[in-house]
Amino acid sequence: MYGLGFLAFYFLIRRQEKTRPMGLSPSLVQSLMFYLVLGLVAGARLGYILFYQYMNLADFVHHPIEIVAVWHGGMSFHGGLIGTAVAGWWFCRRNGLPFRAVGDRVIVTAPIGLGLGRIGNFINGELFGRVTDVPWAMVFPLGGPLPRHPSQLYEAFMEGAVLFTLLWLLNKRSFPDGMMIGFFLIFYGIIRFLLEFFREPDVHLGFILGPLSMGQLLSAAMAAAGLVVALLLRSKWSFT
Repeated sequence: MYGLGFLAFYFLIRRQEKTRPMGLSPSLVQSLMFYLVLGLVAGARLGYILFYQYMNLADFVHHPIEIVAVWHGGMSFHGGLIGTAVAGWWFCRRNGLPFRAVGDRVIVTAPIGLGLGRIGNFINGELFGRVTDVPWAMVFPLGGPLPRHPSQLYEAFMEGAVLFTLLWLLNKRSFPDGMMIGFFLIFYGIIRFLLEFFREPDVHLGFILGPLSMGQLLSAAMAAAGLVVALLLRSKWSFT
């Protein structure tokens, strides 16, 4: 699913380059993709350890090989987002490219990979939903005998198809560089926050703050950061 997501990223970046050129040659796009893959994997793993395994940090200190043991599972979307942002910034700095403009091109392709990733979660029978009696409830082998929400499919549709359509349409309009990044943070944060009410919280964490899960707290912070970005860009736009 990661491979399919980055394949879609490549072709969508190239398509945008044809309509609004900014010097992203095929070789540069391939190099950018390499940086983003490294940032995604490193950030997703470190984010999982910091956000979801913070109570076991001592174990990772004593067994550092587990930090890079991605084959043992445990990848955080929010950590992956931070990792790709850092990797993208470094790539743009090294190649003399405007980070916010490149970020806008990249971020509108992200929902494709997100949607595919959720389908992968569904196929693996992981990250399933809460117990329910809705007619389309499913029994997941790792979730016990009770029927649950197929929340992975909800997320695949909303975080993938719906979010991609929304961002792609907005991307056709004229906004200051960086605004698409702000839109993504806001819309994804809100969508993920709401869908988390259907998803089973991590067993080892449970609910963090009242009825809210760690994913909801991180998504709320993400949406707030996006709102700050959008307001700052809007104010700058108003004075130019």
